[in-house]
Amino acid sequence: MTISLRQQVLQYSLQRKQFFQSEKAGIPVYDVYYFSGKEKLVYGSVSLVITLFFAFFFYRSPLALPGLWPIGLAAYLSFQREQGKKRRRQLELEFKDCILSVAANLRAGYSVENAFMECIRDIRVLYGERSIMLRELYRIRKGFANNVPLENLLYELGERSGCVNIKEFGEVFFIARKSGGSLPQVLQSTAGLIGEEIALKQEIQVTISGRALEQKIMNIVPFFLVCYIEITNRGFFDVLYHNLTGAAIMTGCLLVYLFAYALSGRICRME
Repeated sequence: MTISLRQQVLQYSLQRKQFFQSEKAGIPVYDVYYFSGKEKLVYGSVSLVITLFFAFFFYRSPLALPGLWPIGLAAYLSFQREQGKKRRRQLELEFKDCILSVAANLRAGYSVENAFMECIRDIRVLYGERSIMLRELYRIRKGFANNVPLENLLYELGERSGCVNIKEFGEVFFIARKSGGSLPQVLQSTAGLIGEEIALKQEIQVTISGRALEQKIMNIVPFFLVCYIEITNRGFFDVLYHNLTGAAIMTGCLLVYLFAYALSGRICRME
């Protein structure tokens, strides 16, 4: 069943409200992300500038703005998604170092719960007080004070994380604790496997980062070429503006550019 635009807006508003309520309650959800008031102003302004640029570049007329608002909206939502992905990648990176520290603490003779508490110091040194994982470790420590089992806290973190590796770790730990398995051995082997997988994923990210930079450069090259020709040959493109034929040609060029942009982004996208 098709959802109307009004229903989509209401659903978006409800999800955004729930997101900030969970953040305020100290139970952040990582599989989605919404801009704060300041971020909305910054990225909304950037999206507006992008829309104005497209209106001037392809049509040289403010009358094109109403028809180009989807580009601004798409840019805004793209910025929001990228910030969410960036936060999840950071969480995954910090989680990898966390479980490797926990595994080292277990080898040093700590119990499972104490191994996580000792990990707080390592994460604070590595990532500082504003660390995402440090906040989650504080939440785990608070859960211990309220007699909440560790397996429940880790399982909940996996459900909120939006990261497959963290979710799998929480599930494995939960099953091992409930089935009475050797927790230190299970945790160390699982931590090693997940740590290697996350490290490999980061290596792949570094490898394709060069291609992603090339993609971003190629996205702006056409604009520089057109600007160069316009500067060196004044009026060369005037025939393409303020007439129906030129507007049709420029609309075709805009569609081709947007398709190429989307295709290149999909090729370089990891998730």
